[in-house]
Amino acid sequence: MSAEYDYIIAGAGSAGCTLANRLVNAGKRVLIVEAGPADNTRLIDMPATFAKVIGTARSWIYESEPSVGGRRLPVPQGRTLGGGSSINAMLYVRGQPQDYDGWRELGCTGWGWDEVLPVFRRLERNERLAGKHHGIEGPLPVSDPRHRHPLSLAYVQAAQQAGYRYNDDFNGARQEGVGFYQTTTANGERQSAAKVFLRPLAGNANLTVVTDALVTGVTLENGAASGLAYTTSDGRNHTATARAEVILTAGALATPKLMMLSGLGPAEHLAGLGIPVIRNMPSVGRDLQDHVAAPVYALTRQPISLLGQDRGVKALRHGIQYLLCRSGLFTSNVVESGGFFDTDGDGRPDVQFHVLPVMIESAEHGSIERHGMELNPCVLRPKSRGTVGLRSRDAADPIRFTTASYPIPMISLCCSPA
Repeated sequence: MSAEYDYIIAGAGSAGCTLANRLVNAGKRVLIVEAGPADNTRLIDMPATFAKVIGTARSWIYESEPSVGGRRLPVPQGRTLGGGSSINAMLYVRGQPQDYDGWRELGCTGWGWDEVLPVFRRLERNERLAGKHHGIEGPLPVSDPRHRHPLSLAYVQAAQQAGYRYNDDFNGARQEGVGFYQTTTANGERQSAAKVFLRPLAGNANLTVVTDALVTGVTLENGAASGLAYTTSDGRNHTATARAEVILTAGALATPKLMMLSGLGPAEHLAGLGIPVIRNMPSVGRDLQDHVAAPVYALTRQPISLLGQDRGVKALRHGIQYLLCRSGLFTSNVVESGGFFDTDGDGRPDVQFHVLPVMIESAEHGSIERHGMELNPCVLRPKSRGTVGLRSRDAADPIRFTTASYPIPMISLCCSPA
């Protein structure tokens, strides 16, 4: 089975949905192919329940090759319409001006801060902030979460007592400091890329969305991409031809996989797996950069955390409040507060803190049935690099990759809640 389009997009994550919107509105015929199912579940729409989507059919749980201490590190990725924007904690953080200026200096023309800020402003519809750094008329809603947990507030207050500045806007003139995150939510609901950029196109004859479809490779003519091959959940094989371009937006891990399956990548690696080398591209699958994250767990002396709030009568009460009023605990994105810190004294924050008023279950430590909170520092500019490679020429086989993350063991502390 085959069809022809102007543009074909592999991966309906944040980038794929945004590109599809722009292209369809420009009058182009677009096919977007997504490996996972549709995003039609309340667990995605309700901000507080995003963790319940991770580990289901709407996510990939990639596992690295053995790393520090011989451990395999899990790396969750979105596998549904909206991709990561449908399963993440919805934090609206754009980065530092120096990040973009650095890209421009490295040769990425058009990516300087003064060039991308106007684009951010055009995209943003902020419910509270405006002016030089924020837009109020764009398609992407940004708001303050409707719920603040006492432990999230306790962190912000404690950090100020320790001498750190309060920051009311992490996307403003200065990123450093502690405070509460704004989120890509509106009226108490997640605003994923699928909801913001794909749903308004529903019924548009120029857009075709295929879900539950595994892309098996890029089809090539004379060394150039001409289309995609994919298999749907009913076992049928499909090909699609692109008149203009094939766009790969399958993420930092799956995009190089698709390229290598198609014969575009390091010649030695591909030949070793019996894949005909169409173009020797040694850089494909190299220079993987990931954020180092090392959660610290703190036990509380009182039963104050989110533990148990998603079960039984408590969950029913929260659910009714959410459905009737769009308020209460289920409007929380859980990662409500945090901060940015300059640990090396160069004038730029290099560590970000995500603060959770609960201790999250992990593959390494299992279920943690104790009240507490999680302080999750994340390195913003990692220097370590990883690689992505194929395990076999079978598109259904998971990739083989080394991650740039180097976690530390869990640390348990006791503290008194505010």
